[in-house]
Amino acid sequence: MAARWSSENVVVEFRDAQATAMSVDCLGQRAVLSGRRFLYIVNLDAPNEGHRKISRQSKWDIGAVQWNPHDSYAYYFAASSNQRVDLYKWKEGNGEVCTSLQGHTRVISDLDWAVFEPDLLVTSSVDTYIYIWDIKDTRKPTVSLSAVAGASQVKWNKKNSNCLATSHDGDVRIWDKRKPSTAVEYLAAHLSKIHGLDWHPDNEYTLATSSQDNSVRFWDYRQPRKYLNILPCQVPVWKARYTPFSNGLVTVMVPQLRRENSLLLWNVFDLNTPVHTFVGHDDVVLEFQWRKQKEGSKDYQLVTWSRDQTLRMWRIDSQLQRLCANDILDGVEDLIDGISHLPEPDKTLHPQDSEPQHNSGHGDEEALKEDFLNDPLVGKKMDQLGLPQTLQQEFSLINVQIRNVNVEMDAVSRSCTVSVHCGNHRVRMLVMFPVQYPNNAAPSFQFINPTSITASMKAKLLKILKDTSLQKVKRNQSCLEPCLRQLVSWLESVVGTWCISRDP
Repeated sequence: MAARWSSENVVVEFRDAQATAMSVDCLGQRAVLSGRRFLYIVNLDAPNEGHRKISRQSKWDIGAVQWNPHDSYAYYFAASSNQRVDLYKWKEGNGEVCTSLQGHTRVISDLDWAVFEPDLLVTSSVDTYIYIWDIKDTRKPTVSLSAVAGASQVKWNKKNSNCLATSHDGDVRIWDKRKPSTAVEYLAAHLSKIHGLDWHPDNEYTLATSSQDNSVRFWDYRQPRKYLNILPCQVPVWKARYTPFSNGLVTVMVPQLRRENSLLLWNVFDLNTPVHTFVGHDDVVLEFQWRKQKEGSKDYQLVTWSRDQTLRMWRIDSQLQRLCANDILDGVEDLIDGISHLPEPDKTLHPQDSEPQHNSGHGDEEALKEDFLNDPLVGKKMDQLGLPQTLQQEFSLINVQIRNVNVEMDAVSRSCTVSVHCGNHRVRMLVMFPVQYPNNAAPSFQFINPTSITASMKAKLLKILKDTSLQKVKRNQSCLEPCLRQLVSWLESVVGTWCISRDP
């Protein structure tokens, strides 16, 4: 796929800032740019209309800065400077240091607010220690992890509140904060220094690492000896992070020439060529983060800060998001998004006829897909379209070509039976959908005969399916196909081989 080239939507120059770090708050309203003399607070809704400054007195540059990711603490951010972390409070147009964290004996390399607990902040340092702080009591760390080697990155797991990862030169260590004496897993990830570390947003075992060795590698830390996939590059990779949508990845390269384009968007299922190149910055991109989506909008906005001293904001529309989908049907959600938001009289499908009895084979499902995609509503403008609103519509759009999966669907009983054959293992499940689904109501999963996996395997699989479904229905999104993909992926990883293909 040829790379798509585009320019940014918003450019703001801060020629005097000399900022080394940037962070976007969890509400998507503000960014902080961290310079040696000042912290600049930028209103992202009107970035050209002036900004506020917080004066600081230090001979040290700020190494890392991050807003608290929880709405209730959205006005706090942390900034590291040499061996200290200052906690700032920004409210009503004014900012000040409310407390400092002091414990490290050498320079702090990274910091990260906890995903699930708003009071917890983790810091890593060259002094070989990783400290977990509770900001309610900042006299000393609540947890201390000793790694022997200095750490350059630290990141909390996005699905498991006790899990975090650190990087040490080319190695990664996985920690459980309840067992601080030693790391629970060790990955010899790269031959050169790791610059970037990012956990997958939906899978607690998967992470991506970017390195000086010109590569991004993808890992399941339960299988530490072999990476899942690799993105080879021509130059060192400064950062690689998953997108908040679909199966995307954004990378920042360290270009050989200043004007080379270093900011790229990839589909993690097709790493042969980037799906998009962000053109505009004249120097290395130092930081990029995502703004929170505005209510009613399906577009995302990427905020970047570069050594060229410009802040740029890039709109990621539904068309670009679909380029990161696993296949064309993964993008149908975006194509038809908005049905649920149309006024009731305008809906093509009405409650009394939206779920006729249906227990289809593959031929019927394909016919339903064709009927649905030919519906005039699907041809409307992108901002008028929406997610499948009924179970019937979701069933009609299920990708029946997922490897070794057979699905028998019955919209009237609001259920489906899923059968998977992988190696010597068989899994057969009954999935029941509550009436409120997918509006913050997840389906139930029940094993039925013939299922050949053990009780412990069943428990692990149920947890994965429940987590996947909850992640989707919390956003009022359908979850059956993502659950099917997780089911197959997990079973394949357990068996340790690809599923044995059956004849059609």
